[in-house]
Amino acid sequence: MYEGILPLWKEKGMTSHDCVFKLRKILKMKRIGHTGTLDPSVEGVLPICLGQATKVSEYIMNEGKTYVATISIGTSTTTEDADGEIVEQDKTAKHFSREQILQTLAQLTGEITQTPPMYSAVKVNGKKLYEYARKGIEVERPSRIVTIYNLELLDESTSFSGEDITFSLEIKCGKGTYIRTLAVQIGELLGFPAHMSALVRTGSGSFTKSQCLTLSEVEEAKNKEQLDPSIYPIQYALESWPKIEITDDLEKSIGNGQVIPANPLLETNEKLVFTKNENPKAIYIKHPTKSGMMKPEKMFSTEKGD
Repeated sequence: MYEGILPLWKEKGMTSHDCVFKLRKILKMKRIGHTGTLDPSVEGVLPICLGQATKVSEYIMNEGKTYVATISIGTSTTTEDADGEIVEQDKTAKHFSREQILQTLAQLTGEITQTPPMYSAVKVNGKKLYEYARKGIEVERPSRIVTIYNLELLDESTSFSGEDITFSLEIKCGKGTYIRTLAVQIGELLGFPAHMSALVRTGSGSFTKSQCLTLSEVEEAKNKEQLDPSIYPIQYALESWPKIEITDDLEKSIGNGQVIPANPLLETNEKLVFTKNENPKAIYIKHPTKSGMMKPEKMFSTEKGD
């Protein structure tokens, strides 16, 4: 069976779950997980975790993402993207200088507050928001703080004029950012209804488009027994934290997942990766209640299998 992280290029028209379902058939294995949903209308980088790598999917999900989005000024929709019904339309002639747009983007860079759209998978009282939305029920949505690392205007125009204005952005952002909502926020600052009319995820953590395979390419490589070079080891998701090769005196304790005295590296690092022959065996964190001790957060077996 395969072990590691497979960077997949998710094509339009499929959900992230569809991709996992198809990969289970192609690779003939059950233990497969994705690293965060991409809407069916969005294409882009979707790292897939195979075998024991499913244990590190949350770490990949917590890393930053890069998108290229098309922002449309003049129309807002129920879903904040091109798939929704029109809520508001402003057909007046509009004119923005490049400087106006750049100033707007600067206001939305850094830590910003977002309210998730009604058509989203955020849960309120145990139900996903889109379940309420489909029934026409409006509920109070919890706001969240997200981080926008960089917003780059990709269009080179010096001015933007017309009834409907569109421009493209490269967006580098942290976990939990809604690009659809960001499009609406850009419109609000410019004084008009807006929505996100197109979106491509060009990067997820350290994975980029150049590393990705489509589903058909995965199937072709698998049939030719050439898929292994495209699968990245679990260590790829653990690069942020220090690694220590397990010593003989600690091997049994760590192998059994025991609580042990804390390593000084945990004073300045969130996690510590213990390796055996450079392969990850366990991820340890500070013990939440026992001062000076550490406990395992994840354990990895040496055996490969489904």
